[in-house]
Amino acid sequence: MNPQSLTEARQIFGFVKRTAAKIRRATVVICPPFLYLPTLAKFAKNACNIALGVQDIFWEIAGFYTGQISPTMILNAGAQYAIIGHSERRILGETDNQVAKKAVLALKLGLRIIVCVGENSRDEKGEYLNFLKNQIKNSLQGVSGKLLENLIIAYEPVWAIGGKEAMRPGQVEEMGIFIRKILADIYEQEAAMKLPILYGGSVDAKNAEAIVYQGNVQGLLIGRQSLEPESFKAILEVM
Repeated sequence: MNPQSLTEARQIFGFVKRTAAKIRRATVVICPPFLYLPTLAKFAKNACNIALGVQDIFWEIAGFYTGQISPTMILNAGAQYAIIGHSERRILGETDNQVAKKAVLALKLGLRIIVCVGENSRDEKGEYLNFLKNQIKNSLQGVSGKLLENLIIAYEPVWAIGGKEAMRPGQVEEMGIFIRKILADIYEQEAAMKLPILYGGSVDAKNAEAIVYQGNVQGLLIGRQSLEPESFKAILEVM
């Protein structure tokens, strides 16, 4: 539920837009509250290395679903990306099955989607690995190999979000390898290796570079730091 006003959203977007224009190695995807999307879409026209997305979608195109926003509405409003299954949505009760339904529809309609996965906690027996394995498989149920071109996986371990420290780069790399093995079980090896994996969880300007390059991920899912223009700029500059 941030930023709190359209004025603040425009200010942050303008700052990020200017910064992104100087960066050639990364695409910056801004996912504001849906209410701000039409306005920001006007400012995003002809912008370099920047795209718009949304924080959630619904799994039907139309129907009697008061308050829900369909993928077609999102596309018409100017977004190209959608986050699906964010940890904060899952905390509110969103299930793997619902994530899968959203993912299938969004991909069929041409949206690029960021499917979020991650364990709530860790245990010495390694049961969290089974949890993550099942979560990934269930969240991608029905997503065929033909739809993978627009799929991005974001690994966000819930226990690391908002903490004092992010996961160490070596841990991030290990989990990336584990996730690709799961994806290879679902799809073929070649397809699994091509899918982008992002990391999210207490990322800041101090650890971003190490997480990306030593952790061997293809990008970052940034939360609180995206609301701090100077901090966000510092993160983008190391990408």
